[in-house]
Amino acid sequence: MKEYELTVLIHPDLEADLETPLTKVRDIIKAAGGEIATEDNWGKKKLAYKINKEDFAVYVYMEIKLPADAPLKISNTLNITEEVLRYLLVSFDEKGRRLI
Repeated sequence: MKEYELTVLIHPDLEADLETPLTKVRDIIKAAGGEIATEDNWGKKKLAYKINKEDFAVYVYMEIKLPADAPLKISNTLNITEEVLRYLLVSFDEKGRRLI
């Protein structure tokens, strides 16, 4: 299993009931055979530019472990998930971790 960082921008209207879209994202990761190491809610922040006519989004950062075929499955599913405005899934930088 390889380590990844996943940052998800969730629709700001869902801030009041954030657990529902987060559960959906967690289920997507677990269905692909992954496991979540850490999860950090960064809160509602202003976007640099509008996404789907929205100025704000709720940022959630996760460190996850995934099998080799899972990143493609997760990307395809998050692309069509309405609650998610944008996401960024990148492999974990081991050199950066040593610098901290």
